[in-house]
Amino acid sequence: MLKGIAASSGVTIAKVYKYETPAINVERKDAESTTELEKFNQAVEQSIKDIEIIKNKAQGRLSDEELAIFDAHLMVAQDPALADEVKNMITSDNCNAEYAVDTVAGNYIAMFESMDDEYMKERAADIKDVTTRIKYHIVGVEMADLSLINEECIIVAHDLTPSDTAQLDKKFAKGFVTEIGGRTSHSAIMARSLEIPAIVGCKGVLEAVKAGDTLVLDALDGEVFINPDKDTIAKYEEIEKNYAEEVLALKAFKDQPSVSVDGHHIELAANIGTPDDVDSVIANGAEGIGLYRTEFLYMNSQTLPTEEDQFVAYKKVLESMNNKRVVVRTLDIGGDKKLPYLPIDPEMNPFLGYRAIRLCLDRTDIFRTQLRALLRASVYGQLCIMFPMIATLDEFNSAKAIFEEEKAKLIKEGVAVADNIQVGLMIEIPAAAVLADQFAKVADFFSIGTNDLIQYSMAADRMSEKVSYLYQPFNPSILRLIKMTIDGAHKEGKWAGMCGEMAGEPDAISVLMGLGLDEFSMSATSILKARKIANSLSYKEMQELAEKAIQCTTSQEVLDLIHNTVK
Repeated sequence: MLKGIAASSGVTIAKVYKYETPAINVERKDAESTTELEKFNQAVEQSIKDIEIIKNKAQGRLSDEELAIFDAHLMVAQDPALADEVKNMITSDNCNAEYAVDTVAGNYIAMFESMDDEYMKERAADIKDVTTRIKYHIVGVEMADLSLINEECIIVAHDLTPSDTAQLDKKFAKGFVTEIGGRTSHSAIMARSLEIPAIVGCKGVLEAVKAGDTLVLDALDGEVFINPDKDTIAKYEEIEKNYAEEVLALKAFKDQPSVSVDGHHIELAANIGTPDDVDSVIANGAEGIGLYRTEFLYMNSQTLPTEEDQFVAYKKVLESMNNKRVVVRTLDIGGDKKLPYLPIDPEMNPFLGYRAIRLCLDRTDIFRTQLRALLRASVYGQLCIMFPMIATLDEFNSAKAIFEEEKAKLIKEGVAVADNIQVGLMIEIPAAAVLADQFAKVADFFSIGTNDLIQYSMAADRMSEKVSYLYQPFNPSILRLIKMTIDGAHKEGKWAGMCGEMAGEPDAISVLMGLGLDEFSMSATSILKARKIANSLSYKEMQELAEKAIQCTTSQEVLDLIHNTVK
């Protein structure tokens, strides 16, 4: 048995299909520039055609959200900045085209892979997918076609790109397991959309299996059983049957309210990165959008997006949500998220440096453009604007003052602006959590960003394996900061939400409900399970649980308390 990360839930049993892409050895060679430029241009054209064909084949099998991944791939293939760098290297170094592509792409991939945000890391996977395809076309190597699989199997690979995953026919591809990857990888997201069980980050699996082996893929616990005995197969056939029944039952929760057994209502919302993500939000019965990460508008552009570009994106999301609440986070760039066209001076510790609201209050030209676009879009739905990385009341008041100035200017210009826009902040810096009762006097709402709140509170980089044991969402100190934030909001009649990973964690729903959290925002695919859990709980009992939890001394004590209380 091998362990990995359960990326797309399910259980399946089938024979192994080993998927190993042909290796190409890229070395620098002296070459004639004109010929190499022609090779590069033809390879790019062919790659664009490939991507369009793959997207067309996937129509109807993937949601608009997943299909949009291929629009991103087309943007990479057609990116003039990337192409210019490759062409400049070919002509200035007199080198071969595949070497130039490999070098330039490598620089971009390294930049994105170094980022802390998992969603941003997937930009590296996109660039790698597209530029690998270009290199294959340059050297004339045929790429494998997974759409040709015509018998039931479990695919075992080092990695699967979005292009690979889009070609899978769930009639035959019963699941996949890869050696690398995470839950937020595009292939994992697609697998969830296709409802194909998937395990990623399963080190050593390629070496451990051979074509034709029988696998049990337990993508509930992240376990892979190689050539299991009859008893194990019988056990997992029963688990597979029970899981299928459970999935069917979850769909009944799509249009139900999120209410405890004793009548306490909470709001289950979704986190999104682009307007195309809204389809999944609606399909999973979300009651709103608790976090719209607007930085992807900036990351997917060669220049700062215009006011009109942003207005169109925000309007689309607000209209699509049919007057349900949409919380838009203003630009959260800096730290690990960089823009090539917006250079930021290197810092010793960029996560604690010039980023998010700190950058926006310095570059008010960028901030004002975004606020104007949001204000113009506000008449198309129920808009809430959230400022990230707020540490002091002065920062919040300064940001809100700019918002009010732009609102007054638009009204003076005769532009319609909603009069019910809520303006709040993310609570992700411990100083803000401690002062929540004062922030609540001037803010309309809070949204707790647990990913950063935990790492800043514990002084532990959550991406560092050596200190990963300190990333403890259930540590009583974190629960007390959350309670302080919620109590501070409620004292002034304001609402408090959470948009960090903790909000969608099944074990956390009970204690967060008990602490009084009003809104839980998570990945869209987590909503139905969260609703089922919430609807089975007693709010009164969860309040008692929360009171006990904040008196615990360790994270494990809290988890034991939850497991012993919530059956």
